[in-house]
Amino acid sequence: MEALRQDDPRRFGPYTTLARVRESAVAVHFLARGADRDGLAVVTAARPALASVPAFRRRFWSEARTAERLAGGPVPRPDVSPEGDGLWTATAYVPAVTLSEAIGLAGPLPERAVRVLGAGLARTLSRVHASGAVFQGLAPGTVLVAEDGPRLTAFGPLGAAAHAEAREGGQLSVRLGYLTPEQVEGQEAGPASDLFVLGLLLAYAATGTTPLADGPAEEAAERIAHGSAELDSVPVGLRALIAGCLSKDPAGRPTAGSVAAELAPEGAADRAQGGWLPAMLAAAVTDQAARARALEPPAGPVDDGPRVPPVEDRTPTDAVPTGAALPDGGAPGHVVPPGGGHDGDPDEDSRTTRFLGTGARTPRSDRATAQLTLPEEVTNTAPPRLPAAVPPRAQPYAHPAFTAAPPALPAAAPSAAAPRTGPVTGRRALLTAVAAGAAGLVLGGAAVAALGSDGSASATTDEKPAAEPRPALPGRPPEPRWTYARPAKAPAPLTAGVWQDRLLVLTDTAGATAVDLRTGRKVWERADAAGAQSVLTAGEDLCFLAAPTEFLWLSPEDGRIRHRVRFADQFDGVPDMKVAPLTGQSGSVLWFTGSHTVTVRAPKPKKGKKRGKDTQVVKAYFFAYDVVRREEVWRVAVPAGRAPGTPAYRLIAARNADLVVRQDAGTLTPADVRAGQGKAVFRCFDRTTGKPLWNRRFGTVAPGGAAAGDQEGRLFGAVGDDLGAFETGSGKPLWTLNGTASSVFGTPVAAGALLHTTNRDQEVGAVERATGKVLWRRSTEVPAGDGCPALTLSGSGRTLLAADASQVTAFAAADGRRLWKFQDIGAPAPEGAAVTAPYRVLATGKTSVVVQRERALYAFPVE
Repeated sequence: MEALRQDDPRRFGPYTTLARVRESAVAVHFLARGADRDGLAVVTAARPALASVPAFRRRFWSEARTAERLAGGPVPRPDVSPEGDGLWTATAYVPAVTLSEAIGLAGPLPERAVRVLGAGLARTLSRVHASGAVFQGLAPGTVLVAEDGPRLTAFGPLGAAAHAEAREGGQLSVRLGYLTPEQVEGQEAGPASDLFVLGLLLAYAATGTTPLADGPAEEAAERIAHGSAELDSVPVGLRALIAGCLSKDPAGRPTAGSVAAELAPEGAADRAQGGWLPAMLAAAVTDQAARARALEPPAGPVDDGPRVPPVEDRTPTDAVPTGAALPDGGAPGHVVPPGGGHDGDPDEDSRTTRFLGTGARTPRSDRATAQLTLPEEVTNTAPPRLPAAVPPRAQPYAHPAFTAAPPALPAAAPSAAAPRTGPVTGRRALLTAVAAGAAGLVLGGAAVAALGSDGSASATTDEKPAAEPRPALPGRPPEPRWTYARPAKAPAPLTAGVWQDRLLVLTDTAGATAVDLRTGRKVWERADAAGAQSVLTAGEDLCFLAAPTEFLWLSPEDGRIRHRVRFADQFDGVPDMKVAPLTGQSGSVLWFTGSHTVTVRAPKPKKGKKRGKDTQVVKAYFFAYDVVRREEVWRVAVPAGRAPGTPAYRLIAARNADLVVRQDAGTLTPADVRAGQGKAVFRCFDRTTGKPLWNRRFGTVAPGGAAAGDQEGRLFGAVGDDLGAFETGSGKPLWTLNGTASSVFGTPVAAGALLHTTNRDQEVGAVERATGKVLWRRSTEVPAGDGCPALTLSGSGRTLLAADASQVTAFAAADGRRLWKFQDIGAPAPEGAAVTAPYRVLATGKTSVVVQRERALYAFPVE
């Protein structure tokens, strides 16, 4: 604990701050006094830079609602900041230590204390499971040991984050909770998963070690999935119950209610009466309470506190994310002691994931895996960590949060064996993780390149292909092969495209840039290709760009423009042609719509009459153009669209003999809208000649509703809340996939015999294309919104990626196993605004995809 600093808030709503408990990369924790002056509270305030991030705010409010719903007994009820008053929570101060601190201080708990602990936790889990939720927040750092029984400080995967720490060189690491056998196998967590973790936690409380889960992450994951738990050190009276919780088969585990009843038939509260803590722990809690209540608000000028050294000179401090229910260390009455308060060496832990460095990595639940880029000004605010204290058993207990000053120990000398090399970590280089909605705040991935200021990927120093990363643990995103970011001063990309699986080509209003797909290095940049809005392949030798007024063919080696065709020169009879975004491409032929305005002279008047006024009429055409031969294949006149007149067509299906398109709803004229009566009109053209074949409606597919076709003559479209399949030749319905009142299906993706589906409930699935039979359906676990995840199939067809405004989620295409999640909020713009652009996924070859979020791009290996 330290005195308040000059710029620290003096109040949070009705709470008056007394002292700083500690600060982290994402939040500052204060001890505060409530309005009645008799009640103490711990206020956790998110840093303003993070509080402005939409994903972080959504997570905050989700945690707040969960905590309020489950409040009572061992779950503290939070007081949540009102809208517009930053992001903070306050919970009543309760003198307590975390379970990990308790074990470090007093050793394993006696059997009676373990029973009180387990019964209290199981009772809370029973309440959570009764609400239809899964807790996923049990960890030694999220369980508080108080005088009247155990307390829980976090909900959902946020609790599993336990500790986040700033490490040397700006690294950020997080100590996680435990995986379960079903999660290691890629399955979803359920109520039985909480019981498996409860078994691990009770064994830890009874013995001081965790069966199966200790040691390097990869080995721990293997033991959790297939190993046998060694429980000889567990008291005989608890052994059978813990063994049942640790059953590999979820169906073989007891329920939370039965565990509570077996551990404490009279109830945890009754069993805790008369004192349940060992004497050393009881004394520590009592002493902590006395010191806290002696604090008074500062009367004079506030000390500015110690200055924060630069990132490269700093050693770690705990950095715990904020939420409605406080994570480990930010709980009521709890402060992490010097040295981290962890078992063993505070600088090395078998359950830690590190970034921009090496070390042990942790498997984790797929509900809690993603990546988030934090601004440099956020990550550079953690204070220096205190030197490691003398082990607790060697001296009388005095909780460091209420100690006047830490012991003056000499700082450790820097290691000569590991000299610091490479660039200083910048704002785009420090990665931590936040999964949106129900997913938690944890780290994901592994060593990632620090990005240079010119937007190049500094992890690659030559033109050799990036090294293949090690296989990812369950739920964790694989290590990116490279990262690339456009400079902050450059315009945001208009589009991105892949050329021959060799180049990633980005276009913006200032030019075009090519990035080597093997290494992530910038190959060339051309200002004379500015404004292009589509990137396509033109044979084996040239890259094709479609700009608003011309087509361009560029050399892939240096970006030089080899050919340029202006619309005014190429398309006779259509002067001043205006072109809509390209409809689509198949092979060397692309399709697009264009229009121009012609003057229709008024007819010659009759004798004695005045001549009428000439009129302006828009004529529109649908074109086929060969980008290899650089010549028009055919054109056909089509109805004009809404002013200025160019209809925009979207390709629904390109088959051997014909192609099916639909006009974008935004370019329909008022007359088209009235005639359609709320239904979309699809058009079919002969692929060789452009001859119109038919115009047709399919069910009640709306003008803006999702639609896609396949090679077998089927069309799939959103019909109200359902997804329907139709025969395009006749319009006959084939099958219907029923949705919910809020599902609203998005654009599906056909792959072999399957059709992959997406909807606004943030569900992704697969059905048989011929019958509509559901094969699997999974949630991305993102809060439901207005849009559907956009689907991309990897080049091999084995991985399905769902991208939305919050994250990218990877699934096994065959059976829907959730593989990993990735999230990156991007670097804030110079004026401080956070990136809110949705994610986009580009398949590159059979074993890689590129994930784009505005200026930031990541190349991930996939199956």
